[in-house]
Amino acid sequence: MSKSIAAKALSRSYTGERALTFLVGLLALTGGALALVVGFGGLGEFRGRRPLLDPIAVGWLGSHATPARIAAIVLGVLLFVLGLRWAVRSLRPEQRPDLDLDRTEGAELVVTATAIADAVRADAERLDGVSRARVRAVGSRTSPALRITLWLREGTDLKAVWSDLDARVLEQARASLGLDSLPTAVRVELDTSPAERVR
Repeated sequence: MSKSIAAKALSRSYTGERALTFLVGLLALTGGALALVVGFGGLGEFRGRRPLLDPIAVGWLGSHATPARIAAIVLGVLLFVLGLRWAVRSLRPEQRPDLDLDRTEGAELVVTATAIADAVRADAERLDGVSRARVRAVGSRTSPALRITLWLREGTDLKAVWSDLDARVLEQARASLGLDSLPTAVRVELDTSPAERVR
């Protein structure tokens, strides 16, 4: 198993969404705080009594009405498109790529993401100490990755499971799929046995 695990195998990244949400929130907070400071006369009594829209700015917009309207429409459409794109990207389900083993015309061979995940899961559940496993194929058709969750029985040697997973399960998956590398993120949990009823 490669030590440099691809980020796509770890989890879906929400860094962009979080950064944009933080910036929008920070901008709104700064604007609100500035409005409060001005309103309470923190920047001078005269400035606090002036209308919200500066009369000079209103006069300039009135004398340049057509360019101002065009700019406002363009900005509104741009913000709408960016917001729509952001929403679609955030709500889009994560890809589960199928793998093209042979692209020869008339003899195409495609392995589905479900088949890959099921095969790796079955092999992982045969390892000593593993009670159950969950596998998900992620990434793209050209560079797939795996996300594996293993539930271990109590008292299992974690080091042995890790070694067997790499040497037996993942090596076989790479060989079967004809891949030099298969980035994999592994999550290990202790399997809790069902509680016994006390009579």
